[in-house]
Amino acid sequence: MKIYLGADHGGYRLKEVLQKYIQKELKFESVDLGTFSEESVDYPDYAREVSEKVYENSGTLGILVCGTGLGMCIAANKHVGIRAVSCTNEMLAQFGRAHNNANILCLGQRVIGEELAKAIVKVFLTTLYEGERHEVRLQKIAVMEGVKKKCGG
Repeated sequence: MKIYLGADHGGYRLKEVLQKYIQKELKFESVDLGTFSEESVDYPDYAREVSEKVYENSGTLGILVCGTGLGMCIAANKHVGIRAVSCTNEMLAQFGRAHNNANILCLGQRVIGEELAKAIVKVFLTTLYEGERHEVRLQKIAVMEGVKKKCGG
């Protein structure tokens, strides 16, 4: 599975840690879409980049990091076919994937520490979507977006 990562200046350091963790510990392929420093940038630009890649490439997931995770989550969810969740614990990541088939995880560098972030990422990347009863609900969301394709997978 390919994972797309993005961050603004407020999430740059945590993104760097997670990039290494995803590749070396979890053994997933990852693509870093920036930012590449702590110089001030606009988080919607990175949310757009990651959201477009996840939407265009079936079976991929995204991780976005900013100061709180909230701005990235709001921006990512403006894109058709994106179901981004902002998680501060492993349970939220598990249910976000299992019940909502979330395809982008948003984290806040100022909110959680590195070890908790790694634990959340591991759960998010390894939890499978349960489908079935949840599919009807996701289809209703897709209709709200004007999307007719199946949400599962």
